[in-house]
Amino acid sequence: MAHANWLSIRETGSVWGMRVLLFLSTAFGRWPARMVLKPVALYYAVFYRTARRASKQYLAYSGIRPTFSHVFTHVLHFAECSLDRLFFLRGNFKPFVIRTVGSLHIEKLAATKRGAILLGAHLGSFEAMRAVGEATQANINVVGYFGNARAINRLLDRGSGGKVGTRLLEVTPNSLEFIFKAKDLLEQGEMLGILGDRVMSNQVTEVTFFGKKAAFPSGPWVLAASLKCPVYLTFGLYFAPNTYELHCEPFAEVVTLPRGTREAALRSYVQDFATRLEYYARLAPYNWFNFFPFWSDEDAG
Repeated sequence: MAHANWLSIRETGSVWGMRVLLFLSTAFGRWPARMVLKPVALYYAVFYRTARRASKQYLAYSGIRPTFSHVFTHVLHFAECSLDRLFFLRGNFKPFVIRTVGSLHIEKLAATKRGAILLGAHLGSFEAMRAVGEATQANINVVGYFGNARAINRLLDRGSGGKVGTRLLEVTPNSLEFIFKAKDLLEQGEMLGILGDRVMSNQVTEVTFFGKKAAFPSGPWVLAASLKCPVYLTFGLYFAPNTYELHCEPFAEVVTLPRGTREAALRSYVQDFATRLEYYARLAPYNWFNFFPFWSDEDAG
């Protein structure tokens, strides 16, 4: 597999950058802070070879000429979504135009106190979806591995007035305690937000993504099957300069992985997810933020 061990990526530079963005956005607002991002994005596009190669590979597979200009735009979109995360965490939607498609699904889940998995990806901003959901009384807990981002999360928690830490559920591999916590949250009518396009263990399923073989994590589907809860797809697409289009659609009322055909069933779910992810990525092609080798072949230049 060609997926990088992103779990070991150091966070020191990111923490410093987040501190600067937090100060600028608090003191001067979004537009001045956004202007600072252009030289930062240019620096990363020039000097971070792994990210540049990964961006060129993705852009080429998605049908965009992998020129430096397009790589820069790709990195800049990531930087802008990172900045906007600070506003969403504080519940400040004033700088944005927000459109919703399928939000009635989340509203219905919240109104009926029915727990569900909201499956997203590193596509645009999941934080935008979570913030808008919580504004409509939907409690969304982000599930993930935060070992390489503890300092960032502490910083964001302070910047958001303490709202971050109460909505993070850290994955603990092979832990019954984690399963029980997730089950309790679902039974309380809360939702689990999971990003289904980043590998956190050796449990992967290889499917077709943009016409090429790629490994996706199996964990979200195994978790959904064990918790016997519905799964909805959620994507928060960003369109510069300040528009977010939030999508939510039903995916599976229940995930079943029969013992005799488990691998085939798992591959079917993962392939369907990859197909929908590709569809939404084509709607906003600069929004997919996996800046490391993702596909099984590595022919990016």
